[in-house]
Amino acid sequence: MTVADAIRAAAERLSATSDTARLDAELLMAHVLRVSRSQMLLTRMRDQAEPHGAAFDHLVSRRAAHEPIAHLLGVQEFFGLEFAVTADTLIPRGDSETIVQAALDTAPANARVLDMGTGSGALLLAFLYETPDATGIGIDSSTGALGVAAANCEKLDLTGRAQFLRASWLEEGWADQLGQFDLVLCNPPYVEADALLDPDVRDYEPASALFAGPEGLDDYRAIVPQLGKLLVPGGVAVLEIGATQEEAVGAIARDSGFAVSMRRDLAGRPRALVLR
Repeated sequence: MTVADAIRAAAERLSATSDTARLDAELLMAHVLRVSRSQMLLTRMRDQAEPHGAAFDHLVSRRAAHEPIAHLLGVQEFFGLEFAVTADTLIPRGDSETIVQAALDTAPANARVLDMGTGSGALLLAFLYETPDATGIGIDSSTGALGVAAANCEKLDLTGRAQFLRASWLEEGWADQLGQFDLVLCNPPYVEADALLDPDVRDYEPASALFAGPEGLDDYRAIVPQLGKLLVPGGVAVLEIGATQEEAVGAIARDSGFAVSMRRDLAGRPRALVLR
Protein backbone atom coordinates (compact mmCIF):
# COMPACT_ATOMS: atom_id res chain seq x y z
CA MET A 1 0.00 0.00 0.00
CA THR A 2 1.31 3.42 -0.91
CA VAL A 3 1.13 6.49 1.31
CA ALA A 4 -1.68 7.82 -0.86
CA ASP A 5 -3.60 4.54 -0.60
CA ALA A 6 -3.26 4.51 3.18
CA ILE A 7 -4.46 8.11 3.47
CA ARG A 8 -7.43 7.38 1.22
CA ALA A 9 -8.47 4.35 3.25
CA ALA A 10 -8.03 6.21 6.54
CA ALA A 11 -10.10 9.16 5.33
CA GLU A 12 -12.92 6.82 4.39
CA ARG A 13 -12.78 5.21 7.82
CA LEU A 14 -12.70 8.53 9.64
CA SER A 15 -15.57 10.04 7.67
CA ALA A 16 -18.04 8.50 10.13
CA THR A 17 -16.59 10.39 13.10
CA SER A 18 -14.79 13.46 11.74
CA ASP A 19 -15.87 16.42 9.62
CA THR A 20 -12.25 16.78 8.49
CA ALA A 21 -11.50 13.15 7.72
CA ARG A 22 -9.13 13.72 4.80
CA LEU A 23 -7.19 16.43 6.62
CA ASP A 24 -6.95 14.26 9.73
CA ALA A 25 -5.59 11.35 7.72
CA GLU A 26 -3.00 13.54 6.02
CA LEU A 27 -1.85 15.08 9.29
CA LEU A 28 -1.51 11.70 10.95
CA MET A 29 0.45 10.28 8.04
CA ALA A 30 2.79 13.28 7.98
CA HIS A 31 3.30 12.83 11.72
CA VAL A 32 4.22 9.18 11.26
CA LEU A 33 6.58 10.04 8.40
CA ARG A 34 8.09 12.88 10.47
CA VAL A 35 7.58 15.50 7.81
CA SER A 36 5.22 18.42 7.48
CA ARG A 37 1.91 17.91 5.69
CA SER A 38 2.99 20.34 2.97
CA GLN A 39 6.25 18.43 2.45
CA MET A 40 4.31 15.22 2.09
CA LEU A 41 1.81 16.68 -0.36
CA LEU A 42 4.32 18.58 -2.49
CA THR A 43 6.73 15.69 -3.01
CA ARG A 44 6.45 12.24 -4.53
CA MET A 45 6.32 10.79 -1.02
CA ARG A 46 2.62 10.02 -1.41
CA ASP A 47 3.49 7.53 -4.16
CA GLN A 48 5.97 5.66 -2.00
CA ALA A 49 5.23 2.46 -0.13
CA GLU A 50 3.85 3.26 3.32
CA PRO A 51 6.57 2.02 5.69
CA HIS A 52 4.85 2.51 9.06
CA GLY A 53 1.48 0.85 8.60
CA ALA A 54 1.03 -0.31 12.20
CA ALA A 55 1.86 3.07 13.71
CA PHE A 56 -0.44 4.88 11.29
CA ASP A 57 -3.29 2.41 11.80
CA HIS A 58 -2.99 2.86 15.58
CA LEU A 59 -3.33 6.62 15.30
CA VAL A 60 -6.27 6.30 12.92
CA SER A 61 -8.02 3.96 15.36
CA ARG A 62 -7.57 6.47 18.16
CA ARG A 63 -8.92 9.27 15.97
CA ALA A 64 -11.88 7.06 15.00
CA ALA A 65 -12.64 6.86 18.74
CA HIS A 66 -12.86 10.69 18.78
CA GLU A 67 -9.46 11.38 20.36
CA PRO A 68 -8.59 14.93 19.25
CA ILE A 69 -6.12 15.27 16.43
CA ALA A 70 -4.11 17.75 18.52
CA HIS A 71 -3.61 15.11 21.22
CA LEU A 72 -2.46 12.56 18.65
CA LEU A 73 0.02 15.02 17.15
CA GLY A 74 0.93 16.52 20.52
CA VAL A 75 0.73 20.06 19.15
CA GLN A 76 -1.76 22.70 18.01
CA GLU A 77 -1.14 25.84 15.98
CA PHE A 78 -2.40 29.08 17.52
CA PHE A 79 -1.74 32.64 16.37
CA GLY A 80 0.87 31.33 13.96
CA LEU A 81 2.78 29.52 16.72
CA GLU A 82 2.98 25.84 17.63
CA PHE A 83 1.96 24.85 21.15
CA ALA A 84 2.34 21.50 22.86
CA VAL A 85 -0.95 20.24 24.26
CA THR A 86 -1.90 17.32 26.49
CA ALA A 87 -5.00 16.02 28.23
CA ASP A 88 -4.17 18.48 31.06
CA THR A 89 -4.98 21.49 28.88
CA LEU A 90 -7.69 22.80 26.63
CA ILE A 91 -6.73 22.68 22.97
CA PRO A 92 -6.18 26.27 21.78
CA ARG A 93 -8.77 27.18 19.17
CA GLY A 94 -8.84 29.76 16.43
CA ASP A 95 -11.81 31.49 18.08
CA SER A 96 -9.56 32.40 21.01
CA GLU A 97 -7.21 34.32 18.73
CA THR A 98 -9.83 37.07 19.08
CA ILE A 99 -8.72 37.54 22.69
CA VAL A 100 -5.07 37.95 21.72
CA GLN A 101 -5.89 40.41 18.95
CA ALA A 102 -8.11 42.46 21.26
CA ALA A 103 -5.28 42.58 23.78
CA LEU A 104 -2.77 43.69 21.15
CA ASP A 105 -5.16 46.44 20.09
CA THR A 106 -5.73 47.79 23.60
CA ALA A 107 -2.78 47.10 25.91
CA PRO A 108 0.49 49.07 26.07
CA ALA A 109 3.55 47.58 24.38
CA ASN A 110 5.34 47.20 27.73
CA ALA A 111 2.33 45.68 29.50
CA ARG A 112 2.58 43.55 32.58
CA VAL A 113 0.12 40.73 31.89
CA LEU A 114 -1.81 38.20 33.97
CA ASP A 115 -3.28 35.16 32.22
CA MET A 116 -5.92 33.53 34.44
CA GLY A 117 -6.35 29.83 33.71
CA THR A 118 -3.36 29.73 31.39
CA GLY A 119 -3.62 26.07 30.32
CA SER A 120 -1.08 25.58 27.54
CA GLY A 121 -0.02 29.23 27.94
CA ALA A 122 -1.31 30.06 24.46
CA LEU A 123 -2.95 33.42 25.22
CA LEU A 124 -0.11 34.81 27.30
CA LEU A 125 2.72 33.49 25.15
CA ALA A 126 1.15 34.61 21.87
CA PHE A 127 0.75 38.12 23.30
CA LEU A 128 4.32 38.19 24.61
CA TYR A 129 5.67 36.88 21.31
CA GLU A 130 4.04 39.82 19.53
CA THR A 131 5.09 42.44 22.13
CA PRO A 132 8.82 42.14 22.91
CA ASP A 133 8.71 44.59 25.83
CA ALA A 134 5.85 42.90 27.70
CA THR A 135 6.15 40.45 30.60
CA GLY A 136 3.60 38.21 32.22
CA ILE A 137 2.42 35.64 34.73
CA GLY A 138 0.20 32.69 33.93
CA ILE A 139 -1.77 31.01 36.68
CA ASP A 140 -3.59 27.70 36.70
CA SER A 141 -4.95 25.34 39.33
CA SER A 142 -3.56 22.34 37.38
CA THR A 143 0.08 21.47 37.93
CA GLY A 144 -0.03 19.40 34.75
CA ALA A 145 -1.15 22.39 32.72
CA LEU A 146 1.54 24.57 34.28
CA GLY A 147 4.18 22.09 33.14
CA VAL A 148 2.88 22.25 29.57
CA ALA A 149 2.82 26.06 29.66
CA ALA A 150 6.39 26.24 30.97
CA ALA A 151 7.57 23.89 28.22
CA ASN A 152 5.86 26.02 25.57
CA CYS A 153 7.43 29.13 27.06
CA GLU A 154 10.89 27.60 26.78
CA LYS A 155 10.23 26.39 23.24
CA LEU A 156 9.28 29.92 22.18
CA ASP A 157 12.36 31.37 23.92
CA LEU A 158 10.22 33.49 26.27
CA THR A 159 11.48 32.04 29.55
CA GLY A 160 12.90 35.31 30.83
CA ARG A 161 9.64 37.16 30.28
CA ALA A 162 7.00 34.80 31.67
CA GLN A 163 6.48 32.72 34.77
CA PHE A 164 3.80 30.21 35.65
CA LEU A 165 2.33 29.77 39.11
CA ARG A 166 -0.25 27.52 40.69
CA ALA A 167 -3.22 29.58 41.87
CA SER A 168 -7.00 29.42 41.79
CA TRP A 169 -9.28 32.45 41.74
CA LEU A 170 -11.67 30.44 43.93
CA GLU A 171 -9.16 30.37 46.82
CA GLU A 172 -8.96 33.24 49.27
CA GLY A 173 -5.84 35.37 48.98
CA TRP A 174 -4.69 33.78 45.74
CA ALA A 175 -3.54 37.10 44.25
CA ASP A 176 -2.12 38.79 47.34
CA GLN A 177 1.50 38.54 46.18
CA LEU A 178 0.97 39.13 42.46
CA GLY A 179 0.64 42.90 42.36
CA GLN A 180 -1.23 44.74 39.61
CA PHE A 181 -1.30 44.39 35.85
CA ASP A 182 -1.85 46.49 32.75
CA LEU A 183 -3.65 43.59 31.10
CA VAL A 184 -5.59 40.58 32.36
CA LEU A 185 -6.41 37.78 29.94
CA CYS A 186 -8.84 35.01 30.77
CA ASN A 187 -10.51 32.15 28.96
CA PRO A 188 -12.43 30.72 31.92
CA PRO A 189 -14.70 27.69 32.04
CA TYR A 190 -18.01 28.84 30.54
CA VAL A 191 -19.90 25.74 29.38
CA GLU A 192 -23.26 24.95 30.98
CA ALA A 193 -23.14 21.86 33.19
CA ASP A 194 -25.71 19.98 31.09
CA ALA A 195 -24.44 21.11 27.67
CA LEU A 196 -24.14 18.47 24.97
CA LEU A 197 -20.57 18.49 23.70
CA ASP A 198 -18.88 16.57 20.91
CA PRO A 199 -17.11 13.43 22.22
CA ASP A 200 -13.79 14.93 21.06
CA VAL A 201 -14.24 17.62 23.73
CA ARG A 202 -16.36 15.91 26.38
CA ASP A 203 -14.25 12.77 26.69
CA TYR A 204 -10.75 14.17 26.23
CA GLU A 205 -10.45 17.76 27.44
CA PRO A 206 -10.36 18.66 31.17
CA ALA A 207 -13.84 19.14 32.62
CA SER A 208 -12.48 21.64 35.14
CA ALA A 209 -11.57 23.96 32.27
CA LEU A 210 -14.93 23.56 30.53
CA PHE A 211 -17.89 23.56 32.89
CA ALA A 212 -19.06 26.48 35.04
CA GLY A 213 -22.41 25.71 36.66
CA PRO A 214 -25.92 25.48 35.25
CA GLU A 215 -25.64 28.72 33.23
CA GLY A 216 -21.92 28.59 32.47
CA LEU A 217 -21.48 31.80 34.47
CA ASP A 218 -20.10 30.66 37.84
CA ASP A 219 -16.48 31.55 37.07
CA TYR A 220 -17.33 34.95 35.63
CA ARG A 221 -19.16 35.74 38.87
CA ALA A 222 -16.00 34.81 40.78
CA ILE A 223 -13.47 36.48 38.45
CA VAL A 224 -14.98 39.81 37.42
CA PRO A 225 -15.42 41.31 40.94
CA GLN A 226 -11.71 40.62 41.59
CA LEU A 227 -10.44 42.39 38.47
CA GLY A 228 -10.55 45.86 40.00
CA LYS A 229 -7.75 45.09 42.45
CA LEU A 230 -5.72 43.28 39.79
CA LEU A 231 -5.66 46.12 37.24
CA VAL A 232 -3.63 49.30 37.37
CA PRO A 233 -5.58 52.53 36.73
CA GLY A 234 -6.41 52.49 33.04
CA GLY A 235 -5.78 48.76 32.81
CA VAL A 236 -7.84 46.45 30.64
CA ALA A 237 -9.17 42.90 30.95
CA VAL A 238 -10.08 40.72 27.97
CA LEU A 239 -12.36 37.77 28.68
CA GLU A 240 -13.42 35.03 26.32
CA ILE A 241 -17.16 34.32 26.32
CA GLY A 242 -19.50 31.80 24.79
CA ALA A 243 -21.34 32.92 21.68
CA THR A 244 -24.59 33.49 23.61
CA GLN A 245 -23.12 35.02 26.78
CA GLU A 246 -22.47 38.63 25.80
CA GLU A 247 -25.47 40.06 27.64
CA ALA A 248 -25.11 37.97 30.82
CA VAL A 249 -21.34 38.44 31.26
CA GLY A 250 -21.60 42.10 30.24
CA ALA A 251 -24.16 42.65 33.00
CA ILE A 252 -21.83 41.06 35.55
CA ALA A 253 -19.01 43.34 34.39
CA ARG A 254 -21.11 46.52 34.42
CA ASP A 255 -22.38 45.67 37.92
CA SER A 256 -18.71 45.62 38.98
CA GLY A 257 -18.11 49.08 37.54
CA PHE A 258 -16.58 48.25 34.17
CA ALA A 259 -17.24 49.76 30.78
CA VAL A 260 -17.69 46.89 28.33
CA SER A 261 -17.08 46.45 24.62
CA MET A 262 -17.36 43.30 22.53
CA ARG A 263 -15.21 41.68 19.85
CA ARG A 264 -16.43 39.08 17.37
CA ASP A 265 -14.52 36.07 16.09
CA LEU A 266 -13.93 35.35 12.42
CA ALA A 267 -17.31 33.62 12.18
CA GLY A 268 -19.00 36.81 13.37
CA ARG A 269 -19.95 35.44 16.80
CA PRO A 270 -19.45 37.35 20.06
CA ARG A 271 -16.19 36.01 21.47
CA ALA A 272 -14.39 38.55 23.69
CA LEU A 273 -15.44 41.22 26.15
CA VAL A 274 -13.01 44.08 26.75
CA LEU A 275 -13.41 45.53 30.25
CA ARG A 276 -12.05 48.93 31.29
